Amino acid sequence: MHKVTIRREIVDRVLARRGRYHLFDTLEPAATAFVVVDMQNMFCEPGAPAEVPASRGICAAVNRLAGAVREAGGLVIWITSATTSTGGRTDWESFIRNFVAEDVRERTVEALRPGGHGEQIWRDLVVHEDDLHVRKNRYSPLTPGSSILQSVLSSHGVRHVLVGGTKTNICCESTCRDAMMLDYSVIMVEDCNAALSDDEHRAALENVIQQFGDVMTVDEVIARLAARRN
Repeated sequence: MHKVTIRREIVDRVLARRGRYHLFDTLEPAATAFVVVDMQNMFCEPGAPAEVPASRGICAAVNRLAGAVREAGGLVIWITSATTSTGGRTDWESFIRNFVAEDVRERTVEALRPGGHGEQIWRDLVVHEDDLHVRKNRYSPLTPGSSILQSVLSSHGVRHVLVGGTKTNICCESTCRDAMMLDYSVIMVEDCNAALSDDEHRAALENVIQQFGDVMTVDEVIARLAARRN
């Protein structure tokens, strides 16, 4: 788990701009979804093509928040990345060709095979039978055409989107940005996110708190879920 948090100068900037730091005093549990992004073998397993070592350190926090959201009556949605491959080409060819080195490209494509080992949720995470599983083929599952997540959120009446997973500054931040653009109330849960470095993790938190949503800890989110129930 990362030990850094948002810098004081950014906190002061947010306070000066909107007069308060946190956006939400309460969260309606039935309208809340915890969207857990890419906590799968492809990113969590030691030696995996896109390993994020810090991702293994957030599992306890993810499990704790997922349990609280379920108990409160909210929804837990596990998002996994996968890409199909046909005739030597994938359904995200620009990413595979431009951002994946040739010597690991074949291994990466195999790790992203739908239903394969790389897409399986990491073993330290607790998944319940009532949780939902949504597959995506872009950084954000809310990018048009990337997944059915927007339909799922709409059909379940979700208004508050909690975001955790990996990487903080790529798929998780992209998800926060898109969710805010679609008028969801967004909270990036800082101790449920992991990146390749402290600097990248903190930069994403600071981007989100300034322009795209709120940033809270697991404790702060749970307190707001409980406040609405009380």
